[in-house]
Amino acid sequence: MAGPQGTATAASAGAPPARVGRWLGIALAIIVLDQLTKVYFNTSYQYGERLNLLPFFDFTLLYNRGAAFSFLASEEGWQRWLFTGLGIVAAVVITVILRRTRGQPRFCLALAMILGGAIGNVIDRVVYGHVVDFLLFYWRDWYFPAFNLADVGISCGAVLLVLDELLRARKPRA
Repeated sequence: MAGPQGTATAASAGAPPARVGRWLGIALAIIVLDQLTKVYFNTSYQYGERLNLLPFFDFTLLYNRGAAFSFLASEEGWQRWLFTGLGIVAAVVITVILRRTRGQPRFCLALAMILGGAIGNVIDRVVYGHVVDFLLFYWRDWYFPAFNLADVGISCGAVLLVLDELLRARKPRA
């Protein structure tokens, strides 16, 4: 049986499950940093307040009831539970994959980053009913959607997944 990225999993090879402690530790670090920064911005800023740091970057406090790039943010509220459920399912699936994957540190790091970000945003949806965003990049009249450290974890993890696959594809197969 082939595992993630076409390699044998620990379960299929009869080996013990991979040690997931370090990957869960990385996910936990992302969750803690994400939640601490959100508490700071929730208690130190008023909604919509901005602090200009650079000509293209502000700290702010905004809420997103939707998904990435405010997808479905204007809906009536049902999306809160949809995205919460999707985040929980993603977290369970990623944890199972991490337990079954051995010898792929780049792949596991990417999944750990995505896991930490997904859980960070799920916590927001459950606790606040929306995701707390506070990082705002822009150039003149163009604004990138505000985001948070959980989103950084998810995005960096996704980029690392693509990089991992590209590097794996370049390796000669034995």
